[in-house]
Amino acid sequence: MAREFSVIIERVAAGYYVASVPALRGCHAQATSLDELMTRVGRLVTSSRGVTRR
Repeated sequence: MAREFSVIIERVAAGYYVASVPALRGCHAQATSLDELMTRVGRLVTSSRGVTRR
């Protein structure tokens, strides 16, 4: 069964994007591009919850 999580993304100083997944305690990532950020968030969600990515 696939699960969906909300992701909050902010652009911060020095050109970085920071993301957090409120439903998963401690699930935060940062990157210089949105593509890389979403890849990192996907890996974090998968590893922290045993979720299978689509």
